[in-house]
Amino acid sequence: MLSSISSIQSFLQTGGPALWVIALLSVLLLGLVMWKLFRLMRLGAWQRDRAERAVEALSLGQGADVSRGGLRMRFLRECQEVLGRNLSEAEQREEITRRALRHLAELREGLRPLDLIASVAPLVGLLGTVLGMIEAFQALQESGAQADAAALAGGIWEALLTTAAGMAVAIPATIAQSWFASVAEAMGRDFEDYATQLVLARPHSAPELKVA
Repeated sequence: MLSSISSIQSFLQTGGPALWVIALLSVLLLGLVMWKLFRLMRLGAWQRDRAERAVEALSLGQGADVSRGGLRMRFLRECQEVLGRNLSEAEQREEITRRALRHLAELREGLRPLDLIASVAPLVGLLGTVLGMIEAFQALQESGAQADAAALAGGIWEALLTTAAGMAVAIPATIAQSWFASVAEAMGRDFEDYATQLVLARPHSAPELKVA
């Protein structure tokens, strides 16, 4: 255990301050991904079947239990509440859209920090590489004719290490951000579909709802 910690510290010291910053970004990335997965599970992001059955039943004028469930069921409850009010078609549409957008904003929480990590990590790595290359060539200049090619090569690979580390953090951050965004978009399409079905099942029709 102690040897592993010592190896990690040695690795971080090799890359200099930039590598420490990238290591911090990697820890933040892991925490954000775990938090986002837990939150999406609590919101029922992958629980669609029950909501689909409830929408079908409600569209046919049948009863459906929407008292419990994830975010989709919560949205169905709110749709029922809005459609039960004495509002015009336009007012119903606007209110349902407003609530759907609020839920979508909730689903997109945490995406901006992921995008920031994906953008900053490679830049920090590149900065570390540039600073390391400057240091290596300064050492080469000072050594003059006594320059050691092996030492120069060692300084260069140590400098390039930060660029590789930055990319290693940015790639999974980009993948996670894209995936979570696609989950939110899929939920938005479901909201639009559910709202349209419920509104059209009313005695009157309404313009198509756009909530995504």
